[in-house]
Amino acid sequence: MSTFSGIWVALVTPFRDGQVDLPALRSLAAHLLGAGAAGLVVCGTSGEAAALDEQEQLAVLDTVLEVIPASRVVMGLSGNNQAAVLARLQRIQNRSLAGILVPAPYYIRPSQQGLLTFFGAIADASQLPVIVYDIPYRSAVSMELETIRQLARHPRIVAIKDCGGDSRKTQMLIQDGALDVLTGEDEQIFATLCLGGSGAISAAAHIRTADFVQVVAHLQRGDLQAGRALFRDLLPLIRLAFVEPNPAPVKSLLAMQGLIVDELREPMLRCSDELRERMRVELL
Repeated sequence: MSTFSGIWVALVTPFRDGQVDLPALRSLAAHLLGAGAAGLVVCGTSGEAAALDEQEQLAVLDTVLEVIPASRVVMGLSGNNQAAVLARLQRIQNRSLAGILVPAPYYIRPSQQGLLTFFGAIADASQLPVIVYDIPYRSAVSMELETIRQLARHPRIVAIKDCGGDSRKTQMLIQDGALDVLTGEDEQIFATLCLGGSGAISAAAHIRTADFVQVVAHLQRGDLQAGRALFRDLLPLIRLAFVEPNPAPVKSLLAMQGLIVDELREPMLRCSDELRERMRVELL
């Protein structure tokens, strides 16, 4: 069974003239792994998965797998039609991935029992490890601590991407030790690691990836001072990366480095000229 730790990059999906830019995707994936990322999460929020049809999502996944070992790739799997999500799972899991990342079904706001039913059905059907994605500001439903604890008893549910905004719940999950706790809030990476969390699924770590990885290394060696200093140096960049809706700022930063074209799918828009200039100054 997979374990998840370190910095996993929540991979953007490059576009060019309205189409998925597969060559840029291939080179970006290789670049990030070469910089030390533990792995990549494709077709998540940062990957604009909601704007991709299923064939495009599978093309993104298979393109990444051309250059990255499957054991270092997680695939996003989201939706509020349980039967459709289960059908998509069957088409994904003929690849031996590290796992799947599954958020609560958005918009319909199920009860806690409904969440147990939804995640239980996916875990029962999955041959891959499952990372539960707790992100109430997108799914409109918060997963209670006891709900997550019940899900953690399932042998396929091995980790949580924690965007729940509840520090007590985070600390209790880390203390329980039943799940790998990966923060999805980039400003919380240092705090989560210090509390004993496993790592992060990070959008900002597209930029200065090696420094994010080094923060983890410092803390694993017990060098709190070095880890704190480096993370403080990263904080201005992290904060700028979320001034406007993700992944627009990250895509602009990557475009400044010549790695992708600065393009999103509407209704997502490129970030403002003002923010681009602030980020350019921070990169210097």
